[in-house]
Amino acid sequence: MTDPFEPRREHRFTFGLWTVGNPGRDAFGAAVRPTLRPPELVALLAGVGAYGVNLHDEDLVPFGAPAAERDRIVAEFKRALDDHGLRVPMATTNLFSQPVFKDGAFTANDPAVRAFALQKTMRAIELGVELGASTYVFWGGREGVETQAAKDPVEALKRFRHALNFLTHFCRDRGYDLRFALEAKPNEPRADIYLPTTGAMLAFIETLDHPEMVGVNPEVAHEHMAGLDFTHALAQAWERGKLFHVDLNDQQGPRYDQDLRFGSANPKAAFWLVRFLESVGYEGPRHFDAHAYRTEDVEGVRDFARGCMRTYLILRERARAFDADSEVRDLLAALRADDGSQSDVLGAYSPAAARALLGRRFEPAALGARGYRYERLDQLAVEHLLGVR
Repeated sequence: MTDPFEPRREHRFTFGLWTVGNPGRDAFGAAVRPTLRPPELVALLAGVGAYGVNLHDEDLVPFGAPAAERDRIVAEFKRALDDHGLRVPMATTNLFSQPVFKDGAFTANDPAVRAFALQKTMRAIELGVELGASTYVFWGGREGVETQAAKDPVEALKRFRHALNFLTHFCRDRGYDLRFALEAKPNEPRADIYLPTTGAMLAFIETLDHPEMVGVNPEVAHEHMAGLDFTHALAQAWERGKLFHVDLNDQQGPRYDQDLRFGSANPKAAFWLVRFLESVGYEGPRHFDAHAYRTEDVEGVRDFARGCMRTYLILRERARAFDADSEVRDLLAALRADDGSQSDVLGAYSPAAARALLGRRFEPAALGARGYRYERLDQLAVEHLLGVR
């Protein structure tokens, strides 16, 4: 019998080289797994049913590598992609690991650092285009401060805006068919990072020269670190036509960025976000930006990758069952029922509608006495999530 939760290419699941390639090194301990080469990681992902692999420039080409070495590495990687049938839907630039970026990249105080950050990103964009990427992500890992004395936040936003405007013009000038996706995070590795939430990014995008080229890449853990609901971030981005990419993982509360296996910490929140993505018809890759536990060997990394994808597929099935449940349908129909009695005042503004609304009598006590059955709805969701209904 075919396993309905077995990942397949058509599910469009992707992982970063930095995710499955993480050797388990952290701030308190050295690596616990061998560092696999990019072609080996491509083979690993192909073996577990992934659709594609994403990368920072330095995940593939070491920082400062000579041009001949760069070309050799890229050619070897492209052969591995062809051999295993994987794609590179998204690419990005590492603007946070090297000491040169300790004060940020696009917002650094030193103009030479800002210029170098632009140069590095332009070359990384060329690499992404060469590999077939259609989305380019910007995460401002060091774009922030520990002390407000360090930078003028207004000037920092102007610098960030200049960088994105420069790069959108660069892509248009070169004829690159790329969309930019901005990724928000409230803190870590800086104490405070500029544009810390998806909502802040959406507002900022409207100030750019080419806002039509720029959307967002919300990440589960990053929104939860800010104490926010991830599905609401997705909805806001989707409603504005700006959900260009999505990073899936999990997080236990507003603490350091944990990048846990998708659905492993808060399956209920994962249930709602999967239901949202599936219900609105999101067609982009489902990208897992997470890491295997430090306790794992390479086989454990495979378990981790399979687990991310299987959990998504299980939650998709559970969400479909919830939406098909007749009791759920009846409850939602009752909640959303509209007898048309307010249609004359809830449409577009007009002087007549304003006069009618000002003259209308309401019964607040009766309206306030209504029960909405949200407890029952939520319990039904929990029962579907737990597989007992």
